Amino acid sequence: MVKKVVFDGIVVDLETLRGPDEAGGWAHPERFGLAVAVTWDPGQGFREWFEGDARALTEELSSFRRVVGFNVLRFDYGVLAAYVPNVRALLAGKTVDILADVYQALGFRVSLDDLARATLGRGKTATGEQALRWWREGKRDLVIEYCRGDVALTRDLYLHGVAHGVIYYPSYGETCELRVSWSAS
Repeated sequence: MVKKVVFDGIVVDLETLRGPDEAGGWAHPERFGLAVAVTWDPGQGFREWFEGDARALTEELSSFRRVVGFNVLRFDYGVLAAYVPNVRALLAGKTVDILADVYQALGFRVSLDDLARATLGRGKTATGEQALRWWREGKRDLVIEYCRGDVALTRDLYLHGVAHGVIYYPSYGETCELRVSWSAS
């Protein structure tokens, strides 16, 4: 049976100013710099936040009971920590990180694109590397639209998991089911 879902949280994703080769690798997300973050919540819809908004973004995220993202605990919050050092302490307890949950259940990482295609029938519109190039080329509208698309995928994947108790992932040419126990609030 499909549950009716009333979501009262916020979904977040961000794009960076630098890539891993410039930041000393993926182990140092605080060196990447915030280019743009996009949030979505039922009351405000989509909103954009830029580097100067990092503190306001963190305050906004902390005002919700639930924050949803993909790889936010390891990466996005690490990027924000350069601006708001206690961001993890403020947000970790209220965060659902889809990638962290998938990794904990399966023992390996599955990309947002693969999860979304298997579960929702649609995927990402570009890559983080492409977004970084666009940002440097001054095509900020393309980066914002790309980040907005990732937020929509993350939101829809999460809401699918809440409503159905499962999401799907590809494995060796098969579509596999992963049970999740997420709640809307």
